[in-house]
Amino acid sequence: MSSEANKILIAEDHYVSRHLLERNLSNWGFDVVCAEDGEAAYAILNADDAPPIAILDWMMPKMDGVEVCQRIRARKNKPYVYLLLLTAKSQKEEVAAGLEAGADDYVIKPFDPDELRARLKVGQRVVNLERTLAQKSAELEAAREEIRELKEALKRNS
Repeated sequence: MSSEANKILIAEDHYVSRHLLERNLSNWGFDVVCAEDGEAAYAILNADDAPPIAILDWMMPKMDGVEVCQRIRARKNKPYVYLLLLTAKSQKEEVAAGLEAGADDYVIKPFDPDELRARLKVGQRVVNLERTLAQKSAELEAAREEIRELKEALKRNS
């Protein structure tokens, strides 16, 4: 996986949970960035060097994880961020609401480390595929522009 897909945000207001997640993710090779509330998480995800993967707690001060998901999905012209809600909310309606808000995945606390790691690997694959697609799209657009310019030059020289 690319090193970019190893950068991850943990947005969790509970110190012990955040520390446990950070330790696990660091042991798995992730470059971890932490936020203690939703507002800080949103600011980190809006930065130019934003992590491409984020683990968001649903219930956080200042802005909850669902609102962070909604705001991230509402952005235009920004790289895709893979969003995983990690929360104690386990009712089917809550899971559906989280996914409808823009989360890519949903893990219920207390989490199983093996399951979380597997789901994050899925996130890394999605991020890498999205980045490759964006790069190929940009290359295609550049080639189209070059063809357009060559056609214009041919018309002028005919």
